[in-house]
Amino acid sequence: MQLIYGHAVETGTGTFEITAPSLDEITARWSNIVDRGWPFMVASPPEDMSRVLAFAYAVQYRDRAAYEKTFEVSVYAAHTSARIGAGSVALAEVLTSLRTDGAREALAFIGDSYNAASIGLHRKLGFQHAGVLKNVGEKFGKLLDVVVMQRTLTAAKPPGEATET
Repeated sequence: MQLIYGHAVETGTGTFEITAPSLDEITARWSNIVDRGWPFMVASPPEDMSRVLAFAYAVQYRDRAAYEKTFEVSVYAAHTSARIGAGSVALAEVLTSLRTDGAREALAFIGDSYNAASIGLHRKLGFQHAGVLKNVGEKFGKLLDVVVMQRTLTAAKPPGEATET
């Protein structure tokens, strides 16, 4: 995971980190997520479970009680396995876990408004465009937008279904 994320940091604009975190830092971030019971999924080929093709995770959107059912999701695929569906599989599992755990909304903050692959992946999984934060990042000497996408995880009640009081 550290190699996948490090490559994304050093070569891409999907993350606004400038320096790739160390293995110890990635391990600490992973521990923080799983220790809180939040989902962290890894996609690996069945013939080699030690190989990571992609990973996805969710963290509570903000650390306040009112946000406890809203999560920010992230997904990264190895550059050698891009566009084979591993990122979609990992993120779909995160969304399923969030829904099962009672989360209501999933948010994605996608670095660089030209990041068609990530925007397309999220759209494929039911996310809708919620807005753009213009010029909020700067990397490689270029000002970058953040595309905000959102997906409701709870099923809406069918028309006419009684509401609990």
